[in-house]
Amino acid sequence: MFVAIAAMICFCAPLSGQTNGSYGAYSPYSIFGIGDISKEGTAYNKSMGGVGIASNNRRFVNIMNPAAISVRDSSSFMADFGLIQKNTVYRQNALRSGNNTFNMYNFVISFPVYRSSAMMLGITPFSDVGYDIRLKQTDPDIIGNTGNITYNTYGEGSVYQMFLAGSATFWKRLSVGAEAIYYFGNLDKVYNQDFSDASYASLNSGYNLMVRGFTGKFGVQYQQPLGNDLFMVLGATYRLGTGMKGQTVYYENKNTSEIIDTLVYNEMRNGRDNNLRIAGELGVGISVKKGETWSAEFNYVRSDWRESGMDVYDGYSVSGVSGFSSSVSQSFRAGFEIVPNRNDIRYYMRRCSYRVGAYYDQAYYRLDGNMVNSVGITLGVTLPVFRWYNGLSIGVDFGQRGSLRTNMVRERYVSFVVGFNIFDIWFQKPRYN
Repeated sequence: MFVAIAAMICFCAPLSGQTNGSYGAYSPYSIFGIGDISKEGTAYNKSMGGVGIASNNRRFVNIMNPAAISVRDSSSFMADFGLIQKNTVYRQNALRSGNNTFNMYNFVISFPVYRSSAMMLGITPFSDVGYDIRLKQTDPDIIGNTGNITYNTYGEGSVYQMFLAGSATFWKRLSVGAEAIYYFGNLDKVYNQDFSDASYASLNSGYNLMVRGFTGKFGVQYQQPLGNDLFMVLGATYRLGTGMKGQTVYYENKNTSEIIDTLVYNEMRNGRDNNLRIAGELGVGISVKKGETWSAEFNYVRSDWRESGMDVYDGYSVSGVSGFSSSVSQSFRAGFEIVPNRNDIRYYMRRCSYRVGAYYDQAYYRLDGNMVNSVGITLGVTLPVFRWYNGLSIGVDFGQRGSLRTNMVRERYVSFVVGFNIFDIWFQKPRYN
């Protein structure tokens, strides 16, 4: 009952106020499943529309395809970490609200192993839950009997993925890679019903979701020369689906000014009994590049969540007025990068890398049978710092999710990413004249 009421609040009056939170995501859509699936990639990828499956730029760490790890300078150590800030305006019919979030989104290091092989390890968000919605009872008959009633539903938490990957390049054209991924995190979804009249007990219920899982990802890239320093790169990745371990705790408490009574406390371990799953994912990409002057890339990514159990099991599903159902997520992404003159010693801005991209994403769920889509354009630049490939990458994403039809929430957002690209040479002997 509480989840149904919470869902009704979420999509009948989600825009009653403005909240500034430190969530990894903040959206009424994140009430479903494991929340918003994060866009994978560093600032380099994010500022090019999210492409990267067919990218083999030796100046950046590419975490989207494990096969790209070994495309690098020999003896080079590379690291990348970044920050993201997002500003969103929500609208549903005549209601409007706004929110902003700030978070760190990845940390990764990469280093050579032997000849044309390398490894990478790091951590990055996989999904985020963040919402805080309040509604006051307006029915005068109910208020006359019970006093003012405030309904509040909120959620927070993140699922992270820690990964270790290795790659090798053969015949200077074919690169293959494999990646081990460990999912971990905790999600809280809470519903409160508070009475202003102390003679009534307030109700508090919710779910504590512990998510654990282990899976693997495989990648391949093939580079074909086209002549005159022009190359075509084909790439593909596949992430295995995996069962979700951990546990689900459901609780109901009755609160008065003096005492808290536990009405329900159920703890259930995830496993064979519930068949909760994180879906597998297939991605393909093609890029064309001219040396280190420019590159253009297109990616397609597909993930089938229909058998994930997200719309069946308590804590993940949302029943009631707003009906979520698992679906197939798809992404179409395109990006372009150009460097006017990487070796220009007179004009600094000619050595910078400039990027533009676009994307169309279809979420892994439907709302009352309607697809929840995102569309946006991205811009970015990498500013060289000090020497070698060290740089500061800055990107901006202008996008929209959802629409105003069928009582849905439309989100229009502008997000900024800042990535720090760190590069060094290992085992370099000092030389003297």
